Amino acid sequence: MPEGHTIHRLARDLGETLGDGAVVATSPQGRFAAGAKLISGERLHRADAYGKYLFCEFSGGALLHVHLGLIGKFRPAPVGTPPGDTIRLRLENDEFAWHLTGPSRCELIEPQERRAITRSLGVDPLRPHPDVARLRAALAATAKPIGAVLLDQRIIAGIGNVYRAEILFLCGIHPARPAASLSDDEVTAMFDETRRQLRRGVRLNRIVTTDPREIGRPLSKIVDHGRLYVYHRANCRRCGTELRTLELGGRPIQFCPSCQAA
Repeated sequence: MPEGHTIHRLARDLGETLGDGAVVATSPQGRFAAGAKLISGERLHRADAYGKYLFCEFSGGALLHVHLGLIGKFRPAPVGTPPGDTIRLRLENDEFAWHLTGPSRCELIEPQERRAITRSLGVDPLRPHPDVARLRAALAATAKPIGAVLLDQRIIAGIGNVYRAEILFLCGIHPARPAASLSDDEVTAMFDETRRQLRRGVRLNRIVTTDPREIGRPLSKIVDHGRLYVYHRANCRRCGTELRTLELGGRPIQFCPSCQAA
């Protein structure tokens, strides 16, 4: 499932490419034909993200809600590309086209439904003025392992399996530690690192957590095998120790027993 940086970058790119004039909306697949008809010819007023949720506001008042889920993609396509029958929604103008395929949610909703969705979510590190005190209180109230809690979108929105492993590594926190055992300084450091990494992900449009000084090349030149410290690796990139794996939050997480001592 795409992590929060992907959705925030998507919102930014949609706004930059489709926000200047009327948008033609169609549903080649047919499953969103009625919704596409309502927004076609309108201007994309604003595209916004909260965690893994995308909201697109159109000039006629329609509000599009998209959640990509496990297999969804929202990708740019050359103008004039014949749309395939798997495309739930196609948005285009004279210069750009976007194809949405396989989303778990693609629907027009009312503003109160949007508020209900965002109220159910935890702190999004990429939103303006995130409430770190709220996150600190939520962590202090649970004895669940921090490696599981970081996947709970009701506590912190936008982190997925890759970022949780990498952030805990970068902060030197063992993933099985009870969330309530983290000190205020540790929570602050973890949140700051999360925000830094997600912002980098938005900028690069991919996840790169390694320090360029350790890899010996600039961020833009770091290739796939040098992007991460522990996720889906056999050995710690920093110290070489053999990594271990735990099942937390229903997903496996790799960690370094040396750099993240219990």
